[in-house]
Amino acid sequence: MLDSVRYFFAILSVATLPFAVGYWYLIHPFIGFWRARGPWVTYAAMLVVLVVNVAVAWNWRGPLFAVRYSVGPAHWVIAAACYVTAAAVQIRCQRHLKFRILAGLPELSPERHAGELLQTGIYARIRHPRYVSVSLGMLAAAIFCNYQSLWIITLLLFPALYGIVLLEEHELRDRFGQAYADYSRRVPRFIPRLGHSPG
Repeated sequence: MLDSVRYFFAILSVATLPFAVGYWYLIHPFIGFWRARGPWVTYAAMLVVLVVNVAVAWNWRGPLFAVRYSVGPAHWVIAAACYVTAAAVQIRCQRHLKFRILAGLPELSPERHAGELLQTGIYARIRHPRYVSVSLGMLAAAIFCNYQSLWIITLLLFPALYGIVLLEEHELRDRFGQAYADYSRRVPRFIPRLGHSPG
């Protein structure tokens, strides 16, 4: 039973994680192109990319999941700790994020969905809590499933996520100017300062 659960989560992770990270590499560097076409065309194109990614993961599941390692109680405890921490961070993010922000509408259609610079709550402690949550979730999946291919993909996605952060910060500096520069100096990217009291 456990092996089946691990296998299912491994397929789900390989089918979705590269797309979730790659989505922003397709959006941020080509934002002018996508803005000219509008959100619905953009989402339709991204849906095609997702379907292709899922199809590749499914058709290559044999070689992708040929090498797996054993798991024991220590794996379950560490994976659970990562999942719980990721969920706690994500819940705190959700208090400040509307669906239009998660869907990228302020980037794709800034004239209709102007966003505000988030500086309260968890965003007063770290600038990119969503990426902290995603990173912990990816790590939890790799530990729990313990397939060689998932470890490789996870390790490749960490620097890819950092690249997205840099692209996003460039776009935020363009949108918010000096306000974002001041915020960046005040609040760290990923790890809150010990003893720092926001505001």
